[in-house]
Amino acid sequence: RLAPQGRRDMEQLARRMAARFPALFAARRRLALASSSKHRCLQSGAAFRRGLGPTLDFGGDEVEVEVNDSLMRFFDHCAKFVALVEENDAAMCQVSAFKEGPEMKKVLEKVASALCLPVEELNADLVQVAFLTCSYELAIKNVTSPWCSLFSEEDAKVLEYLNDLKQYWKRGYGYDINSRSSCILFQDIFQHLDKAVEESKSSKPISSPLIVQVGHAETLQPLLALMGYFKDEEPLLASNYARHAQRKFRSGRIVPYAANLVFVLYHCDHVNASQEEYQVQLLLNEKLLAFHHSNETISTYADLKDYYKDILENCHFKEECELPKVNITAVDEL
Repeated sequence: RLAPQGRRDMEQLARRMAARFPALFAARRRLALASSSKHRCLQSGAAFRRGLGPTLDFGGDEVEVEVNDSLMRFFDHCAKFVALVEENDAAMCQVSAFKEGPEMKKVLEKVASALCLPVEELNADLVQVAFLTCSYELAIKNVTSPWCSLFSEEDAKVLEYLNDLKQYWKRGYGYDINSRSSCILFQDIFQHLDKAVEESKSSKPISSPLIVQVGHAETLQPLLALMGYFKDEEPLLASNYARHAQRKFRSGRIVPYAANLVFVLYHCDHVNASQEEYQVQLLLNEKLLAFHHSNETISTYADLKDYYKDILENCHFKEECELPKVNITAVDEL
């Protein structure tokens, strides 16, 4: 279930979005709301709607929510990902190696000493549970757990890297299928944008001016990897912790609680060329994100589509997610 802090986060996010884009959130605008089937996602969607307040008429308080797991939980429907990553212990070999490595060993020894326990009675998983308990209580309840006293800032960096390693190999750049499985969602976003452009060009009212899709960190992380964001030159490995002190791939910053990615489509009058009539901005966690092809924070819609042409035209979910005919689970095949 969604924690009270999570509800507040979503309500406040809705209010900030409405303040930032008043024309989009104007009265009588249609709100299309889609969600994962998970209860916390449905509650997040309801909290977002509630945050917009009674003054905005989105068809009454009970906005119809479309449950769409094929988009919001695409990873569950991707047989190749499930078999070769999700359920394959060998796929997480870098994570396992880091748990046994010198950095984690140092943390284990320190925690064991603080607890007056033999180090043999602790392992990386137990220490990680203690660290996550500290993190959750701070983030959700705004209280400092007694578990927090076990960890220094350096310990926290090691444990953050352990979590980032897992996210990198399970949801990020570790294996192509992690991100390729999200192309079904990426293409859906552009289908909505295409439709809005088409309706605008025909001087028709925009049928879906505001679309909110509620998923998981596991939905957003692969999508951002598909788009090429937060990719380090060197992959995250058990052996290169020190070299990744300044890494781009930090899952806690990329997909924090209430993480959000917004595509904003603009219709611009008085432009020099027809190609510039429709422009796009991207916001991640309410901050403008620069586009790869230009390093600018605004792009013509045509240029953006051209940059992602291969994914839009040649990434087919069914083919990407089909298991190899031979039952191969070797990491090299991923």
